[in-house]
Amino acid sequence: MASKPKIKELLDESACEHNKTKKVACNAPTPGATTGGCAFEGAQISLFPYADAAHLVHGPMTCLGTSWETRATGTSWQGRDLTQMGFTTDVSLNDVVFSGEEKLVKAIDYIMEHYSPEAVFVYATCVTALIGDDIDLICKQAAENFGVPMVPVHAAGFVGSKNLGSRLGGEAALAHLVGTKEPQESTPFDINLIGEYNVTGDMWQYTPLLEELGIRVLSTLSGDGRIADIRTAHRAKLNVIVCAKSLVSLTRKMKERYGIPSISLSFYGKRDTSKGLLAIAEALGDDDLNVGTKALVAREEARLEEKLAPYKTFFQGKKAVLNTGGNKTWSIAAALQDLGIEVVATAVKKATEDDREKARETLGDKGVLMMNPGVEQAKLIDETGADLLLAGGRSLYTAIKKGIAFADVNQEKKRSYGGYDGLLNLAEDLKNALQNPVFKNVARRAPWEK
Repeated sequence: MASKPKIKELLDESACEHNKTKKVACNAPTPGATTGGCAFEGAQISLFPYADAAHLVHGPMTCLGTSWETRATGTSWQGRDLTQMGFTTDVSLNDVVFSGEEKLVKAIDYIMEHYSPEAVFVYATCVTALIGDDIDLICKQAAENFGVPMVPVHAAGFVGSKNLGSRLGGEAALAHLVGTKEPQESTPFDINLIGEYNVTGDMWQYTPLLEELGIRVLSTLSGDGRIADIRTAHRAKLNVIVCAKSLVSLTRKMKERYGIPSISLSFYGKRDTSKGLLAIAEALGDDDLNVGTKALVAREEARLEEKLAPYKTFFQGKKAVLNTGGNKTWSIAAALQDLGIEVVATAVKKATEDDREKARETLGDKGVLMMNPGVEQAKLIDETGADLLLAGGRSLYTAIKKGIAFADVNQEKKRSYGGYDGLLNLAEDLKNALQNPVFKNVARRAPWEK
């Protein structure tokens, strides 16, 4: 069995070009870092979309309850969607004193008897990590007993932020799944999608285009993923990091072990979708594929521009403030610019150094990069005369107070904004938000108020 991942190595990531210039490691733990999501939550985000696997939380009931249904990750899995089942050992005070290992063994036995998953992910939590339950040994014995991968995930919440937890989830998949099975067939254009979680079906917006080009998605980590596929990921010709830069450690190690190169890109907006498709074709190094991809991009852009024309007219002169995290700090900003909307500010508190650089490049010198969006966004709305706030649900109240339109672009969103057609969805939703009178009406004083 592989040893536990070394936190220091994950924080001091050699594949991160900015890490060399900083005095402290990227994403090093800081006081209050887990308030935006702990490591346990990050690990679940990375692995939870595997619907054919059971996700067993070894800890108190509250660890499962507070992380339940955080993202609408679409799946085409035809069997029982095990992400709709909440599995936990429900560790109690007695287990803290006498160990929760017996409960864990019984929980795995129960899951295998009643659900027959393709794999079981066992998540350590703060309590079970502190009392020292040996989930590695139990998973090893269970894997030998049932002949099914049992994956210990060492991402107790106290070790750090959600970003670090995502890395730990990737480490678990690499250590216990990748390279454990051979694919039935291989093609010259096999790729892995890394960090694509298929939230509201984002992945399904562009994978048909890849299929049209003859590019096969061998496996994903982990949107609409299958355990059998991620086990064959070592035979891909290219790793494509779609969103989660936290998984750069995974792609670096796959290059070192299996010689698989990687690229990082976005599929939000017209420009980035086109750049992404062209980058994949170029990285695969086939002349005919390059020609075909350029033709497909030209066709799709022409089709999209025709449909976007009335929206662009409507959005003329509109300004937006963007408060999200990760690569969306710049990728959603680029999509808004594709619609003719000026992005006056974007939040970069939950972004990597690379994402911050791209955000600066996207917004230009006049754009504001917010490090404390909770305080800054309201002030910037007043100063810039912004018409629109795009953020997560918690920022809705800021939009209501300021009487401007609001759109949810975080994981709680209801429609996909990925790819070419996703940009049309975004345009329609933003137009509806700007035309909705409720935001201005709720900000008005009541008639009897002075």
